[in-house]
Amino acid sequence: MTFSEALQYLKDGEKLAREGWNGVNMFIVHQNGYPDGIAINKNTAEATGLAEGTVCVFRSYLMMRTADGSFVPWVVSQTDLLEEDWYVVD
Repeated sequence: MTFSEALQYLKDGEKLAREGWNGVNMFIVHQNGYPDGIAINKNTAEATGLAEGTVCVFRSYLMMRTADGSFVPWVVSQTDLLEEDWYVVD
């Protein structure tokens, strides 16, 4: 499927991946964020210079599970955007 089609699946809560990705068990998800705000932890406080516990609003974003099992915010590349090998992960 195209990324345009995949995006709706992401918004519906599905995990997606590309056949063209080399990493094992990689996928992306739509993280709804924290529209009502959430108290930031020590790591976020240190990165932003805000006090730990400050309530901050986080907008929704795409998040990837990487090949090593960690998670990272993800932005689609031109290659990923134009490919048509997206699929829903079981």
